[in-house]
Amino acid sequence: METIVTGSQIICYHCGETCANEKIMADNKAFCCEGCRMVFRLLNQNGLCEYYDLNQQPGANQRIQARKDKFAFLEDEKIRQQLISYEDEKQTHVTFYLPQIHCSSCLYLLENLHKLNDGIISARVNFTRKEVSIVYDQRLVNLRETAELLNNIGYEPYISLHDLQHQPPRIKKRMIYQLGVAGFSFANIMLLSFPEYLGLEDAEKGLRQVFRTLNVILALPVFFFSAQPFFAAAWSGIKHKFLNIDAPIALAVLVTFVRSMYEVISGTGAGYFDSMSGIVFFMLLGRILQDKTYQQLSFDRDYTSYFPIAVTVIKEGKEIPTSLPDIKPGDTLLIHSQELIPADGILTKGKAAVDYSFVTGESVPVQKEMGELLYAGGKQTGNAIELLVIKEVAQGYLTKLWLRDEFKQSPREKGISFVHLLSRWFTVIVLTIAALAAIYWGVTDSSKVWNVITAVLIVACPCALLLSNSFTNGNVLRILGRNRFYLRGAQAIEEIANANSIVFDKTGTLTTTREQDVEYEGRPLTLALQQAVTALAAQSIHPLSKAIAQYFNVKSNMRVEGFREVAGKGVEAYVNAQLITLGSSKHVIGMPEKEDAGSSVFLAVDGEFYGFFRVKNRYRECVPQLVQELGKHHKLSVLSGDNSAERPYLQHLMGEEALLLFRQQPEDKLNFIRQQQLKGNNVMMIGDGLNDAGALRQSNVGIAITEDTNNFTPASDAILEASQLPKLPLFIRLCRANRNIVIASFVLSILYNIIGIFFAVQGVLSPLIAAILMPASSLSIVTITFGCSNWLAARWKL
Repeated sequence: METIVTGSQIICYHCGETCANEKIMADNKAFCCEGCRMVFRLLNQNGLCEYYDLNQQPGANQRIQARKDKFAFLEDEKIRQQLISYEDEKQTHVTFYLPQIHCSSCLYLLENLHKLNDGIISARVNFTRKEVSIVYDQRLVNLRETAELLNNIGYEPYISLHDLQHQPPRIKKRMIYQLGVAGFSFANIMLLSFPEYLGLEDAEKGLRQVFRTLNVILALPVFFFSAQPFFAAAWSGIKHKFLNIDAPIALAVLVTFVRSMYEVISGTGAGYFDSMSGIVFFMLLGRILQDKTYQQLSFDRDYTSYFPIAVTVIKEGKEIPTSLPDIKPGDTLLIHSQELIPADGILTKGKAAVDYSFVTGESVPVQKEMGELLYAGGKQTGNAIELLVIKEVAQGYLTKLWLRDEFKQSPREKGISFVHLLSRWFTVIVLTIAALAAIYWGVTDSSKVWNVITAVLIVACPCALLLSNSFTNGNVLRILGRNRFYLRGAQAIEEIANANSIVFDKTGTLTTTREQDVEYEGRPLTLALQQAVTALAAQSIHPLSKAIAQYFNVKSNMRVEGFREVAGKGVEAYVNAQLITLGSSKHVIGMPEKEDAGSSVFLAVDGEFYGFFRVKNRYRECVPQLVQELGKHHKLSVLSGDNSAERPYLQHLMGEEALLLFRQQPEDKLNFIRQQQLKGNNVMMIGDGLNDAGALRQSNVGIAITEDTNNFTPASDAILEASQLPKLPLFIRLCRANRNIVIASFVLSILYNIIGIFFAVQGVLSPLIAAILMPASSLSIVTITFGCSNWLAARWKL
């Protein structure tokens, strides 16, 4: 593949970004930066250029290089031991989270790491979790060098404080084993029971007893191992004085097993082990299908998920990587550009431009001078600064914000599924019918008592009722997950279907964090001036400067001399023999900026005012159509930590009836949700940052929007990839349809139960026939519900 040219732009062969400098070439291919060319050369030298054959421009942009000592903390033995999962004399095992993984090229390259470094023994990628498990020889390479190798090829490991304090979620292997045991036993018991179904002559009584004994042996592990989740859940419900849906399941399994054991031991029958094992198998299968969808995601986030694992501490003039738990008041921290401030402290060196959007939602960085207080959770966007710690990490503002009672645990309990409410009465009714039938037949014909009780419990077992719910919910969770909308569990489906009020965060939710809109007002600028302004703006890492540098879309190789950046005010330098100044209105023209003027950058050339750039958040393209669709059935509100500069546009966008609130702190958002709920509204909150965490927890259903589904998100009921936001109305329709499908299946199941009980209480339905009808009815209802949800998903192109 040669250099790709789109219009007048040259596309980087490695990452697909536009090449600003055409001189960066290698092997007749153009690259946007030296970093991308370096990665290409590394892969080319090691025979790994198949990486580019699998996907076009699969690499990550390498313009911003990590500093050389970024992973020095991995040489700390204490930190190292907490990250590795296994170690012996010859090999060490470690797992890294790599958010850049996105395609088959990534998979190919990462699983061929051993070709890039002889110390790497093997690498195995978990694509859905975006993790790579590496086995390396510590005699040839260490943990730091392994992390740096990944970083050098464009896959920087994300290592947070959360990795030290929390174990990663484990796959429920026990439930898989339980399902396997139940499935094996169920299939073989059914096979061994065919002679009983068809009838045997008296001459084969000995063989019949052998089959019955084998069935008992196969049924024992099902009852004592596979069925334990139902017994445990039923017992837990009873202890809390609540008959959940597992209670009648556990009762049916228990009665069927006891009755079957009695029949086999007494020689009066073959029992109903096939029915018992079938109940357990299908119940477990439904639950595993439901759990599988969101297994790879973590919905319970705390502040440690956002903090780095270590930070640089300056002691006696030396820079020492130190893990966060070891940071103490009085320590001096070196905070590099784009690093998170982990503890509250006083700025002692440098000038800070702190982005607090993570905490407050305010998108414009706050300028701080020496001696001022900096709060944990802010990100330094300027040059490196030094900070004197005044509080430990666990006592900082961000930590206290997260650990406050109303943020840590919502006082409002999430709704109880109507399935469980129905099961309470269902269980009581079934037990009452069984008891009344037993009393009646105990008086009239005692020989039929056990047959009637067993037949009633088997035929009235809510298997079809529960299976239809579990399978339909599990299938809907799978469909939504396939569309990158991940729900915590089945209860979230009901909450989404019931929501009548939707509350949006603005920054990062309605707007994208990756792009901004820039408008220029003032005297026309010549091409030379445009190039000069672009050259100056490109020297600063401030977000507003970056936006201006991209605005004119011109190439500039002009030399910048005497560059000076005044924190909180602006930048200036001589470009092409002209003094160019960019900054606040007070810095450039000596006038204070209006409160609701938004983010504006003023321009002066040789001290003469030319105009200003207005930088606005860029709303996602889908927002107008999205709010129009959602507004038909929901009350809409917007809560923003920003100022109200964009109120007129946002009001026009959302509609006159939408409620817009600005400068909202985390507590304000949480209290607003509470007020809406007190008015009887079921609230769906859609946000992204930690400042939304309290509101997300308080709402009936909290949806976290993320640019990357595996990136860190606040505690929520659902995670939605930003690119899938336009499909939200369809997702809501599917959740509502799911409820209707489940209700319809319940009606069919109850009709079946009524008919079955009608014959069972009369003593004309044998337990054997009931045992055959039970799985048949369950499978038929499951097929119907499963098919309906798939048909709707196909119809709505989900």
